[in-house]
Amino acid sequence: MPGPCLFVSSRRVRRGAVPALTLAAVLATGAAVGSWHSGRTPHPRPAPSAASGSRTADRAAVEKAAAEAMAAGKSGAQAAAEVVSRSGDRWSTIYTAGEFEDFQRQLDGDYVGVGLWLRQVRGGRMEVSRVQSGGPAARAGTARGDELTAIDGRPVRGRPVTEVVAMLRGDRDGRGGAEAGRGRAGTPVKLALRRGARKWSTTVHRARLRSQDVTTDRPAGASGPVRIRAEAFTKGSGAAIRDAVRAAPTGAGLLLDLRGNTGGLVDEATTAASAFLNGGLVATYDVHGRQRALYAGGGGNTRAPLVVLVDGGTMSAAELLAGALQDRGRAVVVGSPTFGKGSVQMPSTLPDGSVAELTVGHYRTPAGRAVDGHGITPDLTVEDGATARAVTVLSGLGTGA
Repeated sequence: MPGPCLFVSSRRVRRGAVPALTLAAVLATGAAVGSWHSGRTPHPRPAPSAASGSRTADRAAVEKAAAEAMAAGKSGAQAAAEVVSRSGDRWSTIYTAGEFEDFQRQLDGDYVGVGLWLRQVRGGRMEVSRVQSGGPAARAGTARGDELTAIDGRPVRGRPVTEVVAMLRGDRDGRGGAEAGRGRAGTPVKLALRRGARKWSTTVHRARLRSQDVTTDRPAGASGPVRIRAEAFTKGSGAAIRDAVRAAPTGAGLLLDLRGNTGGLVDEATTAASAFLNGGLVATYDVHGRQRALYAGGGGNTRAPLVVLVDGGTMSAAELLAGALQDRGRAVVVGSPTFGKGSVQMPSTLPDGSVAELTVGHYRTPAGRAVDGHGITPDLTVEDGATARAVTVLSGLGTGA
């Protein structure tokens, strides 16, 4: 059993102490095509040594490189990105000013793109992890699990995810430069895809889309539990989960489905935790060695039986939520081990207007468990048929009446 949390700070920091973009690097430019995670390793779940958080980019070195490059008439953002790359910090990211502005819009759930979520898998391949219903990519027949091999004829394998996203949006030409106006709604983009032995290309047109990150259904029928599926934590996701919990029929069990949730805004995940808890600790974190904490609000539904579904695509803020509900004894966690992204990124503006979002610390669950490189281990490990098993578990937990 994990020991007691050693990083709990004064309750004075309980609300809003964490910057709005903390943990958002996972979501980052993702809504441009859907959602992505910064620098995911080739494996479904990294070994602890590969994601221990021990490698972090040095802020002073990044800022110095950017300033020296600008003085020499070169790109400050590119020089900063090279320092980050050499550091081995796979979560730190450099954005151009335009990319960062777009990133902030995406966290609002509004974006121009084609409606794809991407993840980088073994060998640097770009795999579609989710397709937005009704979006351009969905209408063209793109499906989860397809490999994206090229954009407008330019191969994407091995490229940084941020760059691939920018290419899909039309914010970057694939050679490191920007092409003004390419990212407008209605502009075409040619996608080369692979599904098993089949290879094909399709041209889609970018559209202004609104992410629908929280949905509800009843997978076992009208008399069964309510499933609340959260696919990311953009602005408003926490309130949407709270509203879904309040709208659930009295006595109904709840399935909180966080499978494939790539994370996002940690304050939204904290709001989501408040839907199931009556105050108390959600997570602790450190920023440059200073320890702080996040607390749930009061008045949540603490009686309805709750199962949380997770898998290897559950990342970042979603892992914090699952870990909090597990440690607090509020939920049974079912599925497969989560990804293990628990580092904190904070943004700062470089001299040329670009933004460095660099790792500054790490998160722990209420019981003091490190998330980064370890993830959350389910109470019940299920690889196939997790939803059906979760429904069975709920039936054994009784009702919330």
